[in-house]
Amino acid sequence: MAPQRAVQLSLKMPTHAVCVVGVEMLVDVHSDVPKGAKTFGLSGSSGVEVFVVYNPTRVTEPTGKARWPLDAKVDVVVSMDTASKDLNDRKVKVFYFGEPEGDALGHSVLYLTGADISLDVDTGRTGTVKRSRGDKKTWRWGSKGYGAVLLVNCDRDSHRSRQPDLANSQLMTLDDLQDMSPMVLSCDGPDELFNSHKLVLDTSLSDSQRVGVFCARGGNSLSDYKQVLGPHQLSYKVERQRGEREIRFYVEGLAFPDADFLGLVSLNVSLVDMGTMPAVTLFTDTVTFRVAPWIMTPNTQPPEELYVCSVMDAHGSNDKFLEDMSHLASKANCELIICPQIENRNDRWIQDEMEFGYVEAPHKYFPVVFDSPRNRGLRDFPYKKILGPDFGYVTREILAAGASSLDSFGNLDVSPPVTVGGVEYPLGRILIGSSYPKSGGRQMARVVRNFLKAQRVQAPLQLYSDWLSVGHVDEFLCFVPTSDRKGFRLLLASPSACLKLFQEKKEEGYGEAAQFDGLKYTAKISINEMLADRRLQSDSLHAQKCIDWNREVLKRELGLTERDIVDVPQLFSVRGSYAEAFFPDMVNMVVLGKHLGIPKPYGPIINGRCCLEEKVRSLLEPLGLHCIFIDDYLSYHKLSGEIHCGTNVRRKPFPFKWWNMVP
Repeated sequence: MAPQRAVQLSLKMPTHAVCVVGVEMLVDVHSDVPKGAKTFGLSGSSGVEVFVVYNPTRVTEPTGKARWPLDAKVDVVVSMDTASKDLNDRKVKVFYFGEPEGDALGHSVLYLTGADISLDVDTGRTGTVKRSRGDKKTWRWGSKGYGAVLLVNCDRDSHRSRQPDLANSQLMTLDDLQDMSPMVLSCDGPDELFNSHKLVLDTSLSDSQRVGVFCARGGNSLSDYKQVLGPHQLSYKVERQRGEREIRFYVEGLAFPDADFLGLVSLNVSLVDMGTMPAVTLFTDTVTFRVAPWIMTPNTQPPEELYVCSVMDAHGSNDKFLEDMSHLASKANCELIICPQIENRNDRWIQDEMEFGYVEAPHKYFPVVFDSPRNRGLRDFPYKKILGPDFGYVTREILAAGASSLDSFGNLDVSPPVTVGGVEYPLGRILIGSSYPKSGGRQMARVVRNFLKAQRVQAPLQLYSDWLSVGHVDEFLCFVPTSDRKGFRLLLASPSACLKLFQEKKEEGYGEAAQFDGLKYTAKISINEMLADRRLQSDSLHAQKCIDWNREVLKRELGLTERDIVDVPQLFSVRGSYAEAFFPDMVNMVVLGKHLGIPKPYGPIINGRCCLEEKVRSLLEPLGLHCIFIDDYLSYHKLSGEIHCGTNVRRKPFPFKWWNMVP
C-alpha cells in the first residue's frame, strides 16, 4: 500500500498527527536534522508499527543498534491497527547520530492518535455489509468479481405517496429501507478528536442526480431517517455522537443506466482537520455501486400473472375471450388480472403498452414495469395501477415527435439464455423490430433503444419487422420452453410451410376443404383457390423472404441451428407496402409454461379437424407442450392483432444473478 500522506518532524517541538487505522503514513526524517547527523534510529510505542523502506541494492540493513544512513533514500512509514483510546496516546521517536558509537545529537517525537475510519458496503455481494480494507473503488463483473449493487428505488411503498419512492426526499415508510443498499461508516477514536476533525460524506455533482443517501439516527420512527445526499445536497458533515463507533446509512438509486450514465456511482467519506486554515483532508475512503439493470424475462421463465383487458366494440364484449384466458391461466397455475374498461379506455393492446421486467440486488428483488411511449388508452394503467409496494415503474418518453407503431412493446422480445461462439448470454438477448438496414424505414425510438442497450446484460439485437403493417417482432416469432437439453425452441411463421401443407392436402384429395370454414362473418376460400391465387402466393413469397432474412440473423446472433427452429404454417397478404396475417397468426401466442394460448386459425377442416391446428400440434406436442386454440378473430385478429398483442405476462426472475456475468 502506498503511503497516504507525509508528516514532517521537528527537533524543536513534538509533532502531532492522526493516523487512520490500516493506512500507512510517511514520516519525514530528513527535513529537520541536527548538524553533523549521518544516521538515525527509531523506536515506537505499543500499538504502532514502524517500517523502514529502502532500496537493498543501495542500502545495507544495519545490525546491532539499527542505525540507518541519512544520506541515502531511506523512508520511514508508520501504521496502526487499532483506534486510540485517548488523544496522542501513541508515539514514535527518531534519534539522530553523528559518529557510529557516539551519543544522539538530537531527537524528534511524533505523537499519534489512531482513528478507525472506513466506509463499507456489500462489496462481496452476499446481502450483508462486511468490513473491508480492500479495493472498494473498483466494480468488477463476474462470479469472482466484487462491488456493491444499488436498486433504483422506483416502486411506491407508501399508500400516502402518489409518486415513486425515489421522488421523495423524506422516508414515507420504513418498508422503503428494504429497497435501499446498506452502508456502514466506522468512526472509532477518541471523542475529543472529532471536536477538531470532521467526517464529510460527499459525492460528485453528476452522481448526486443518480443516488440518494439516508442516515439512520436513533430509533425506528420515520423522523429518525434523514436524507443527507441527493439531487440538492452534494455533501454532509456527519453528526457523530460521543462514543459512537458506527453510523448506518441507506443508499437508493435514482436513475437507471442510460446513454449518458454508465451505471456507476461513487460515495466518499473524508476525515478533515478543521483546525487548520484552510481545512485539510487527511484521509478519504471511497465506495462504488453499480445500479442494477432492468432485466426482461423470456417465455421460458415460469409465469406468475397474466394480464388482459375487458373491452367492448361493435361486435360486443370480449367476455368469451376472457373466459378462455381464465381457463388457460388456471391450467398454468397463473393468476389472471383483468384490466377493466374504465381503466383501459377500450384499449385492448396491453402487450403494446408495457413490458414486465425486474431489478435485483443481493439483498432484494422486485418486478418493474417498463411503460412504452405509445400513450394510448392504457397510458395511465402502468403508473396508476401497477406501480406500488415492491413493484417498480420506469418509462422513456419521445420528446420530439409522436410514437410510431414500432415503439409499442409487441415489438420488444427477449430470447432465452444462449451461447454464441463461446460468448455466453445467461440472461438472453433483447430483440427489437426495426427497418431493413440502411433503408430509412420505421425504427423503435432511439431513447428506448438507448435505454435497453445501456442495461448491458441482454445485448439488444435488431431484426427486420418494418415489412409488416403493424411492424412487430411478435408477428413472426415466438420462443417456447422445452424439457430437453436445449430448453427452448424458436417458432417462426412460415408461408412456405403453410403452402406445402395445403399442397399436400390437395394431393390427398382435400382441395375443396376451405379456410375460414365455420366463421359466419368471413367468406370461405378453398385450398384449391388459395393455391391458385397468384397474389396470395406472391405476397407469401415476399413474407417468406423477409422472415428468412431474420432467420439467418437469429441463427447467427443467438447461436441457433435449424434443429432449434420450428416452422409454423402461416400465410400473409400485402396491403399497400406492408404485410398482414391472412388468417389468425399462430406464432402470436401467449406462453404460460407448457400451456400455449394459440390464435385459432380456422383452417380447412379435414376428417373433422382443422388441418392447421393438427399440424401445429404435431410440431409442438412432442416437445411436451400443450396447444390450446382460442378464438380471437373478431376481438383481435380483425383489428390487426392477436392473443400475444392482447395479453401480458409477468414472469419469475432468472435464478442467475446478473452481476455474475461478464458483458
